Amino acid sequence: MAVPREEYFRLALQEKLSTKLPEQAGHYFPPVLRLLEKRQELVDADQALQAQKQVFHTKMAALKQRWEQLEQKERELKESFIRFDKFFQDSEARRNRVLRRAAEERNQVGRREAEALRLRAQLEELRREHARLQRRLRRLQPCASLLEQALELLPGFQDVPELVARFDGLAETQAALRLRERERLAEQEAVRARLQRLRDAWPDELLAQGQRRAQLQERLEAARERTLQWESKWIQIQNTAAEKTLLLGRSRMAVLNLFQLVCQHQGQPPALDIEDTEGQLEQVKLFMQDVSAMLNRQPLPPSPDPAHSSCKEAGGRKGDQLPPLAPGLCSEPHFPRC
Repeated sequence: MAVPREEYFRLALQEKLSTKLPEQAGHYFPPVLRLLEKRQELVDADQALQAQKQVFHTKMAALKQRWEQLEQKERELKESFIRFDKFFQDSEARRNRVLRRAAEERNQVGRREAEALRLRAQLEELRREHARLQRRLRRLQPCASLLEQALELLPGFQDVPELVARFDGLAETQAALRLRERERLAEQEAVRARLQRLRDAWPDELLAQGQRRAQLQERLEAARERTLQWESKWIQIQNTAAEKTLLLGRSRMAVLNLFQLVCQHQGQPPALDIEDTEGQLEQVKLFMQDVSAMLNRQPLPPSPDPAHSSCKEAGGRKGDQLPPLAPGLCSEPHFPRC
């Protein structure tokens, strides 16, 4: 709030100065008078500013007081709302309790009335059952007299309930035997029907099994033929593998022989393993490259015939200088011709 207020007073002062300057532009004033006039204007502006500040502070105090009153009224209204809300909740709770109690009483009255109706219906049902039993008793009275007469004729039974229980047991046994007989007859019919179906399906099944046997026999013959073919191929593969193995062994022996000859010629012991054929071939290759480079550096003779003879003599001399082969190695190595 301080920055806008100062801006407002600054603008008001500028407006007052701008309105007074045009009026004084037509007259000439000495600098001292002009300075005094400016000081007077500053004093007036300061007094006006102080007056406006006082008015502003007065208004702000009034507004602050009004704001405090409004906050006090708001707190009072909130307290009133809280008390009213609490009173409304209490009233609503009491009303709900009353309604719930009334509903429970109505439900209890309804249940009692339903229970009374059920008991009345049950009483009527018992009365009808009593009347029915009375009628049945009167209807079965001759049977009771007949059972008493039968009991007198059958000394093995003590009283009528025992005789009735015996009769009921025999009746139940007879019913169980009849039921079991019907089940056995049904099972027998089912077995007969199954036997008839098997008899009807036996020729077709026999024919299908014969066809299946023929197919399996054909598959067996084809499998035997394939087995013979694969056996012949396997024998051929074994023979080829043996030949390849023999050729590989000869090649390795030849490479070892060449490597040993190279080592003997260089006057160095063999530094590689006997099984390292690739390394031996690499050493032989390097030796032959060195020999070829040395031969290329030598000057050529004037005629081809003496060169050929000298090459042969050199080859013979080199062959004479090589030591004998190791025992068990190939005695016919293949050297490159000069």
